[in-house]
Amino acid sequence: MKNIKLVATDLDGTFLRNDRTISESNLEALRRLGERQIIRVAATGRNLNKVKEVLTDDIPFDYVVFSSGAGIYQWNKKEHLFAQNLSRNSSEKLLRHFVSRKLNFHAFYPVPENHNHYFFRGEEECEEFERYFNFNQYYATELDPEQLPQTELCQFLVIIKEDEDDFRKLKTEIEGLCPEIRVIRSSSPITPGYIWIEVFHHLVSKGNGVREVCRLSGVEVDETMGIGNDYNDFDLLEFTRHSFLTYNSPKAIQHKYPLMPSNEEDAFAVSVQPLLV
Repeated sequence: MKNIKLVATDLDGTFLRNDRTISESNLEALRRLGERQIIRVAATGRNLNKVKEVLTDDIPFDYVVFSSGAGIYQWNKKEHLFAQNLSRNSSEKLLRHFVSRKLNFHAFYPVPENHNHYFFRGEEECEEFERYFNFNQYYATELDPEQLPQTELCQFLVIIKEDEDDFRKLKTEIEGLCPEIRVIRSSSPITPGYIWIEVFHHLVSKGNGVREVCRLSGVEVDETMGIGNDYNDFDLLEFTRHSFLTYNSPKAIQHKYPLMPSNEEDAFAVSVQPLLV
C-alpha cells in the first residue's frame, strides 16, 4: 500500500452515501490524496450527465471513468479522452433481437451523448422500467420498430425481475448474438428485486477504463487501489492491485475481497487511510 499512485472508487453505494451526498470524511480523504499526488479516479456506471448530478466541479477527482468504462473524462480539465461504442451492425442486431423478444429495454446514443436514449416497452409490465423511464424521460425517445436508428450505440439496458436462472439464460442468449458484445450484471440502484442487464462493447469495463488512465498517467498496475460494492465492480477490482468491497455489498460476493465499512460509514475514507498516515 505504500507505493500506491492511483485510487479508483465506484460512486453509488461506495463513495456516495445512500442519499447521493458525500460525507465530509470522504471529501477530506480525496483532498489529502491529491496533496500526496495520488491520482483520484471515479469509476461508475453513470453516464457523464448523471455524474455531474452528484459531483460538482469542485469535487477533486482527476478522472472519471463513466458508463462502466465506455468513456473517460479528465475531470479537472473538462476534457473527453476516450470513447468505445458498439458498432452500427451490432447495435442494429441487438435492437432487432430485443424488439422481437418483446423485452423492456433502453438503447443509449454514442458517447459522449449517451445520456440520450431510446426506450421500448416490452410485453411484460415492469415497474422498475417505468421508474427508470420516469427519472430519465427528458432524454428519452420512444423506439419505432419500423424505423430503427442506423447508428453506433453506447450500450443497452434490459431490466428483469431478480432471478438468477433467467439472468444466466438471457446473458448466454445475448452474448451469442455477436462477438463484439459483453453483458454486465448490476443490482438495481433504484429498487431491490431487479437485475439490470447492461450490454456493451466487449472491451468496455471499469477495469479497462482505469487501465487506460494508468497508461495516460504512467502508473503501473502494482501501484493501484480500488474499492467498489457490487457485481459491476468486479472488472475494476480484478484490475487494481489492492482491492476492497464495502460492507453493504451483496452477501453473495463479500468473500471475494477484504471488506471495508459501508458507504454510510465512510468506506472510502477508511480504505485510503493507510495512504495518508
